[in-house]
This record gives sequence, C-alpha cells and structure tokens, in this order.
Amino acid sequence: MREVDVLGVRVEMPTNHPIVLLRERDGGRYLPIWIGAAEAAAITYAQQGVVPPRPLTHDLMRDILAVLGHELTEVRIVALKDSVFHASLVIDGGKTEVSSRASDAIALALRTGAKVLVEPSILDEAAIVVSSEEDDEVEKFKEFLDHVSAEDFEGPAPEGEPGDRPDLPE
Repeated sequence: MREVDVLGVRVEMPTNHPIVLLRERDGGRYLPIWIGAAEAAAITYAQQGVVPPRPLTHDLMRDILAVLGHELTEVRIVALKDSVFHASLVIDGGKTEVSSRASDAIALALRTGAKVLVEPSILDEAAIVVSSEEDDEVEKFKEFLDHVSAEDFEGPAPEGEPGDRPDLPE
C-alpha cells in the first residue's frame, strides 16, 4: 500500500463536480476521486478545522469509535470498479475492517488523524503524473488562493485589452 496526502477538494470545470485530490507521499502521482457535494463539504470542513454546532455524520462516527474504545488506524482505498473507488476502514490495527466509500473514509481519516493508503494497482490505473514544472504551477496557484480575498477583485476593471497591459495575461 502507498501512503497519500489529502491535498484538498477542487471543483472540476466545466462540470462543477467536486473531486478530492490525493498525492502519493513518496512519488509524483496524483489521484483525483470524484465525490459528492456533501462529502466535499465534510472533507473541506475537516481540513479547515471547522467545528459545527452539532456533530456531522463523520464527527458522529469518530465519536462513536472513541466512546467504544476503538481507533481508526488507517483508511485503505482498495479497489476501483466501474469508475467507483472502494475503501476499507481499518480499526484497531486490523482487528476489524469495514467497507466504505472512499470519500467517507477520507473524511473520517481527516477527523481521526488516520493514514490514507492506496493500493498500488489503483495508482497505476487511475493516477496522473504531474511534471515538476506543472507541480510548481499548482503550488504557486494554491499559494495565490491562500492569500487572495474577495476584496482583491472589487473595483472597476482595468482599462484596455489584456495585451495592452504587461500585468494581464493575453
């Protein structure tokens, strides 16, 4: 199994379908998984540290495991069948495994600090390789998004065509 980092949720254009993007920890491959809007929100909340006034489903699952004295050890993405990712929740170091949707497993892993692992054959089949130049562009774009606010886009549009201004792309 290969460990991955959960980079975050993005919206695929032009369909506006959310995807969760995983990056192979010791490699250059990225695994996009199309998910539902509710799961996208659950993953984003966990990554941003949002604490809702009442527990959401994944918070409830985390709390039930804790109250019963169990630990989610890791999440494994174990199969890709008909374009659907299948996962397994590994509880108490492997004493128990529970089948799960990949998106739910990722949302729960983020809440518990469990590792996310992917079967190598799934990475071979569905992951994409991003060149270091493209990877640098992705990082620059993520950094830009971290520092931009809605106010940065307020005000009148600059005059002239993009080609007339060196600060605007063609």
